[in-house]
Amino acid sequence: MDSGISFFVEDIEFELGEPDLVRQWVEMTADKYGHTIRQLDFIFCSDLYLLKLNKDYLDHDDYTDILTFPYHDSGAKELIGDIYISVERVGENAVNLKESFVDELHRVMIHGVLHMVGFDDKTMDLKLEMRKAENVALSLRMF
Repeated sequence: MDSGISFFVEDIEFELGEPDLVRQWVEMTADKYGHTIRQLDFIFCSDLYLLKLNKDYLDHDDYTDILTFPYHDSGAKELIGDIYISVERVGENAVNLKESFVDELHRVMIHGVLHMVGFDDKTMDLKLEMRKAENVALSLRMF
């Protein structure tokens, strides 16, 4: 069966390493929380591209590393959505956090998936829960 996970690039040059292993990891993470992936598109882009989406769709005028757009109903077991990631912001955050680019990219990617399965990060307690879930997901990587 083909994966419902696709990777796209907008307005930058970028190539995701190990896309088949990333797909398996994302599917395994969704499965851990009782979900399957019907269609999940990761779109890698620039800061400016993501800033425009942030302004147009969320009325936020600030840079971010990720925007998650779930298209499934809340509580649905099949996930459908788009996850936009600023490769520039991930790179800058990796330097600031003294992390590798790949580790920070994977953390941001799985952060979006965790939002899709129902995690939130609007309060400090929820942020801590999200970070713990990110760390668990990152530990599941086999690559």
